[in-house]
Amino acid sequence: MPDPRDPRGIRYRLAGVLAVSVSAVLTGARSFAAIGEWAADLPAEHLAALGLTGAPEESTLRKLFARLDTDALDRVLGAWLWTRTARVGGRRVIAIDGKTVRGARSKDREAPHLVAALDHRSGLVLGQVAVPAKSNEIPAVRDLLTGFDPADLRGSVITLDAMHTLADTAQVILDAGADYLFTVKSNQPKLLARLKALPWKDVPARTATTTGHGRRATRTIKVTDAPAWTGFAGAAQVAQLRRTVTRNGKKSVEVVYLITSATHAQAPPAVLAAWVRQHWSIENRLHWVRDVTFAEDLSQVRTGNSPHVMASLRGTVIGLLRLAGWDNIAAGLRHHAHDPERAITHLLTC
Repeated sequence: MPDPRDPRGIRYRLAGVLAVSVSAVLTGARSFAAIGEWAADLPAEHLAALGLTGAPEESTLRKLFARLDTDALDRVLGAWLWTRTARVGGRRVIAIDGKTVRGARSKDREAPHLVAALDHRSGLVLGQVAVPAKSNEIPAVRDLLTGFDPADLRGSVITLDAMHTLADTAQVILDAGADYLFTVKSNQPKLLARLKALPWKDVPARTATTTGHGRRATRTIKVTDAPAWTGFAGAAQVAQLRRTVTRNGKKSVEVVYLITSATHAQAPPAVLAAWVRQHWSIENRLHWVRDVTFAEDLSQVRTGNSPHVMASLRGTVIGLLRLAGWDNIAAGLRHHAHDPERAITHLLTC
C-alpha cells in the first residue's frame, strides 16, 4: 500500500494502522473515535503483534484515511480474499451490485456510491470501485472487472442486475474468459417484449419451493436456446423465471427474463435458478449487513476518502467472519468484542 504521508513525520506504520483498524472493526467499532479508543486500551504486546509501538489517535486515523489511495486498498484486500473464494460446481460465481453510503452525504459533496463484487458461495467482497453517482455504475462495473487478475476471472460466472444488461458489458466479461448472467427488465423494452413473446408454454418447466421467515416461495424456470436476435455476443440460453411468494396469506408474482453465455451443459435450469437466487442475496449478505449491523448509513465519517476506506474495512471484516464460519455477523462482532485478543488472533491467523 502506498503511504500518502511525508516519511519524515511517520510515527505509525501504515500496515499497523490498517491492522489495528480492522481488528477494532472486528469488535464492532464504527468510527475513528471508537477505533482510537479501542487501540488505546491495548497492551504493548498486542500493539506489537499488529506492528505498532503505540496506539494511533483518532486525529491520526482521520487524516490518514482521508488521503489513502482507496483503489490500491481495495486491490490489496481483494487480492487476498480472492485466494479464499469457494467454487460452485467447479466455478466461481460472482455477483456485482452497487450501494450508496448515504451517511457520507454533506452540503458540499454527494454520497459516494460503491460498486462491489461478492463471491456467491463464500460471501467475500472481492473488490469495489467508487463512482460519483448511481447513474455511473455501468462504466464502473467494467472498470471493476478489468481491474481483476485475468487468471482469477477466467472460468468464472458474473451475475448482474438489469441495469447492466448491455452488449458492451457482456463483451468485457467474455474477453476476460468468464460467462455472464443478465436479468432483462423494462429498461430494455424491445428485448423484453421479444423475450416475452417466445413460446414459453412449449418449454419444459422446473419448479422448486422453499419456506422460511414466514413465507413460501415457489420458483419456476423455463430455459431454451438463445435466439440470434438477442444482440449479445456469446448468448447461449435465455430463460423465464417466475417467482410466486406467499406471506401472511398474500401472494405476489414476479416474472423476469434471463440471458446467459453459459451453455446448457454448464448451466442446466436448476443451476441457472440457483445463480439468480444467490445474486439477489447480495442485498442481505452485504448491503443489509453494512446498513443494519454496522449502521453504515448513519456514519458521520465524511472527510475525503474516509467513507470509502471504512466501507472497505467493513467488507473485510464481513469476509473474516464468514471465513471463520459466522453466518450471523452481529453475533460474530459481539464474540470478538468480549476479548481484544480474539480479534487480533483472528486477523493474524485467518
